[in-house]
Amino acid sequence: MRRTIPLLLISLLAAPALAQTAAAPVEQDSLSAYFADWFDRVDEAQASQPHWMTPLVTVTPRLEEEFRYDQYWEHLPNGGSLQNYDTGKGLELIPTTTNEIIIGLPPYLERQVKGKAVSGWGDGPTILIKQRLFSENESSGNAIVTAFLAVTPSAGGRHFTQHAVVISPTLAAGKGWGDFDIQATSGFSVPTRTIDTLGAQWLTNVAFQYHFARYFWPELELNDTVWLSGSERGGKNQLFLTPGIIFGRFVIAGRVKAILGVGYQFAVSPQQRLKPVLDPLYDHNWILTARLAF
Repeated sequence: MRRTIPLLLISLLAAPALAQTAAAPVEQDSLSAYFADWFDRVDEAQASQPHWMTPLVTVTPRLEEEFRYDQYWEHLPNGGSLQNYDTGKGLELIPTTTNEIIIGLPPYLERQVKGKAVSGWGDGPTILIKQRLFSENESSGNAIVTAFLAVTPSAGGRHFTQHAVVISPTLAAGKGWGDFDIQATSGFSVPTRTIDTLGAQWLTNVAFQYHFARYFWPELELNDTVWLSGSERGGKNQLFLTPGIIFGRFVIAGRVKAILGVGYQFAVSPQQRLKPVLDPLYDHNWILTARLAF
């Protein structure tokens, strides 16, 4: 009996340690399997949705896996200019068959007005999460509906920060008819501080896109922002038209493909052209996009 009790205590104390040792390889194997199956999941996610091209400005409701860099050359109504490097784009990943996460890098900006120049980082990094709600590829309904949620922290330089975290919920949808498709988003951009000054925005983007000769995707976009509140811009809106063309997807190696595009954006809102309210409103803008899909 005296020998049995110590042996029983040793067994009880050792049991959790043995269980942990047994569980660790299982967890490690599950994690390894998740990353080993990553591209199979990406292929499954993209096979069940339309295969349109992501527009120049409008955020596509489709799930994409790519690295993206955009460049803006903005011309301000007062004769100045604003160069926007990266414009908040970055890495896009598909972690599940219905989700995407975008890690947008902070943009670097250079503004020149009347011979005076300032430069610095804009707010970011922006984290955007997509949840696909409905999807049918071209062989079925050729349509998609997706919800977004983006959060942009206030981490930019003093010349370009909004001094507030900005939260942006958005609903996106798209429908295709043969080689023609329409992709659209509508959502709100709400700063968590200084809302009395910055105001809440209602943003709507619509892209009309056509596909021909495999690599050519001409488009026309409408990009509209309405300031619902705010002492600086409340009640105003800015509407841009953006004609452009995107070329791709060019196979580089394996599943890696290159995409290039260019567009010209110009303001058509009367108050935007005649009386600028506050930077960074601009009159017209050249856009360049470069992407590596994988």
